[in-house]
Amino acid sequence: MAQAKKLTTTVSTKGQVILPKAIRERRNWDAGAKLIVHDTDEGVLLTRAPIFAPTQPEKVFGILPKPRKPVSLDEMEAAVRAQARRGA
Repeated sequence: MAQAKKLTTTVSTKGQVILPKAIRERRNWDAGAKLIVHDTDEGVLLTRAPIFAPTQPEKVFGILPKPRKPVSLDEMEAAVRAQARRGA
């Protein structure tokens, strides 16, 4: 495999770095993209920040509608059979 051309950039007096256009386009990092900066032994790694914050199931379960009444296994099987007759 051919060696990729090394791209360089400069750190400004404000600590800003301009990422080369080729990298921004390949990563789909448009203006305003939020990135996470990881400081590693090998250097700095940038990854896209998640669009939504992680959440816990117990914090969202209350939003889900509650079923009116539980359905029995016999009722479920009857509904599947009825649907199969309509589709067959």
